[in-house]
Amino acid sequence: MTGRNITEEFKMEITSKMVKELREMTNAGMMDCKKALMTAEGNVEAAVKILREKGLSSAAKRAHKAANEGQIFSYIHSNNKLGVIVELNCETDFVAKTDEFQTLGRNLAMQVAAASPQVVKREDISEDVLDKEKDIFRNQALQSGKPEKVIDKIIEGKIEKFYSEIVLLEQAFIKDDKVTIDELLRETIGKLGENMIIKRFARFQLGEEAS
Repeated sequence: MTGRNITEEFKMEITSKMVKELREMTNAGMMDCKKALMTAEGNVEAAVKILREKGLSSAAKRAHKAANEGQIFSYIHSNNKLGVIVELNCETDFVAKTDEFQTLGRNLAMQVAAASPQVVKREDISEDVLDKEKDIFRNQALQSGKPEKVIDKIIEGKIEKFYSEIVLLEQAFIKDDKVTIDELLRETIGKLGENMIIKRFARFQLGEEAS
């Protein structure tokens, strides 16, 4: 068995129970916990260390703090046919003026311009949209002759990929595809010690119909 196959087989052993327990220990996000467990090959203590080093654990602990300050960031493409505005919130005006916060805001605006997300977080997607996507994926699986017993797993995998494409927080960062926007955000929270929230964004392309 190749090293790649061993890794893929092991990834399947990271259970939802393990992820839940790590989340309860650290307050980090579910996806962050799962990735940490995969990196740590199931070692909980090592996974906790990974989350703390990334600032994800401390970031989660600040999630209840009010984030009523911040700034609006914008990006206009060089051809003046594409523009983006992003509202990034934090707890204090002091942090809003730091280089780290400013860099994050600019990167977020560029991300929205380049990757065309539709929502900030997966909870913003309506059940109707999700149901339609699941129906499409189910029909695709059935038409390709997949056995009924694996179709739910196939749909689950395709929905996760769907999230990674249209949810801003779950997209790969355009400057480093090994990092998600959620991880980038939490890393900055850990560095600056304040809660931060991507409140909303808007993307405008010349000639595009308003939704």
